Amino acid sequence: MTALRPPDGQPQTLTSRPAERDPGSFRDPGGFVYRRDGVLLRQVGASLAADWETFSSSDLAASLVREGRLIGWEKAPLELAATPEARAVIRPEPVEFISYPYEWTFGQLHDAALLTLDIELEALDAGWTLRDASAYNVQFRAGRPVLIDLLSFEPLEPGQPWVAYRQFCEQFLAPLALMARRDIRLSRLLRADIDGVPLDLATQLLPWRSRLNFGLLSHLYLHAAAQGRYAGNEDEGAAAKRTRIDPTRLRALVKSLRNCVAGLRWKPSGTEWAEYADNTSYSDLATAAKERLVGELVGRVEGPVVWDLGANTGRYSRIAADGGKRVLSFDIDPAAAERNYRSLRRDGRTDILPLVLDLANPSAGAGWAGRERRSLVDRANADATLSLALVHHLAISRNVPLPMFADLLADLAPAAIVEFVPKDDPMVRRLLAARRDVFPDYTLEGFRAAASTRFTIDVETPIEDSGRTLFLLRRTA
Repeated sequence: MTALRPPDGQPQTLTSRPAERDPGSFRDPGGFVYRRDGVLLRQVGASLAADWETFSSSDLAASLVREGRLIGWEKAPLELAATPEARAVIRPEPVEFISYPYEWTFGQLHDAALLTLDIELEALDAGWTLRDASAYNVQFRAGRPVLIDLLSFEPLEPGQPWVAYRQFCEQFLAPLALMARRDIRLSRLLRADIDGVPLDLATQLLPWRSRLNFGLLSHLYLHAAAQGRYAGNEDEGAAAKRTRIDPTRLRALVKSLRNCVAGLRWKPSGTEWAEYADNTSYSDLATAAKERLVGELVGRVEGPVVWDLGANTGRYSRIAADGGKRVLSFDIDPAAAERNYRSLRRDGRTDILPLVLDLANPSAGAGWAGRERRSLVDRANADATLSLALVHHLAISRNVPLPMFADLLADLAPAAIVEFVPKDDPMVRRLLAARRDVFPDYTLEGFRAAASTRFTIDVETPIEDSGRTLFLLRRTA
C-alpha cells in the first residue's frame, strides 16, 4: 500500500487493486487517466516522459499553476502505475464536476477559448506549444476555466506550425461564431459531434456577411477552403507537418485568432425564459416566503452539493450557496444561464457553476462506445436537488408522468426540494390554454403518490399567498 497526501492535507492510502481506466482517456495512449480506490491518477508513458519531465519543472508550468490557469498536481509513486510501461505517475488536483462544452453557456465557451489561446501565446514565448487544443481539455473550477491536460505541452521546434490550429477552430471558433452570428441554439452541434463543428459546415451556416470579418474570413472560410483542397487527395495533417512558419508569424497567427474570438459577442435575450425571473406570477409576499422556505429546507439537507435543476438566472442557486452549499445551476434556456454566469463572474462568486440543461433531454453518453463522454446521470454526485417552478413544465409541456419525474430525482440525489404548482396557478393555466387537459393525475394528491414511490415526504409546506407547495423529500429506494 502507498500513502498519498491529497489537497486537503490528509494522507490517503491506496492499495494495489487493479487500476480502473477512465473510458474517456484513450486518445493519447502515452498519458492516460485512471483511478485506484477512487483516486484520480495519470500515467506518463515513454513517448511523453522527456517532455513531461522538462515541462513539469519549468517556470511556465509553475506560473500557470500559480495563476490558476493550469491544474496542479503532485508526483505519485511509480508502483501505482496502471501498466509496466509507465515512466511516471502523477496525481492531478480533482475537479468536482466534469462538464462538457455542449453544456456550457456562450460566455463559458468564450472564456475557455481565450484561456487556451492565452496559454498558447505564453507557451510560445517560453519555447513551448500545445500539441492539442480540445475544448474537453478545459474544465470550470471555482467559477473559472482551467486547463486540465497536463501533458498537452511539447517543445516548439523551429519552423513548426501550430498542430492544434484546426482542432481549436472546430471546437471553439466555429461554434462560437455560429452562436454569436446565426443562432445560439447551434451550440447543440457540439453535442452531435464531440470532435467539433466541421469548418465547411460552419461556413455554410454562417451569414454571408461574416466573410467581411477578417478573422472569420481567415480562420474559417479560407481555412475550410484549404481543407477542401486536401480532401480525397493528401492528408491535411501531413501537409501541415511539412509547412514551415517562423516564430513571429506563428505568434501573429495565434494573436489574430485570439482577436477574432475576443470580438465575438452575444446578447443574452430574446429566448423563451430569458425574462422569466422578472415576470413570474408571485406577489412580493409569496416571493419572500418562498426564499425563506427554500433557505430553511436547504439547511436541513445533509452534504455539500446541490443541483438546481431549473435555475433560470440563479436566484435560488444563490440562496443554496449562501447556505454553505456548492451548487450546479442548470437551466434549459441559454440566455438565462448566460445571465447567471455573467452575474456570478461580476460578483466574483466561486460556489456556483451555471450549465445549460434540458432535463427532459439531458446529456447522454457519447463518443466511443457511448462512454467517452458520460451521461448526466452517470456523473451525478449531488446530495440534493432543487426543482422549483419546474414540475409543471415537465409534466404538462413535455408530458412527463409524475412517477417518472420522481424516479429521475431519486436517481440524481438522496434528497429533493420540489415546488408543486397546481392547475389553478396562472402559469399552469397558461400552459394548458392551447391544449386539452389530459393530465388527470396532475394534482397535489397525485404528486404525493408519485413521490412516495421513491421518497418519504419529510416536509410539506404551503408557500404563502401563492397556492403552491414546497416539499422536502428523502429517498427510500
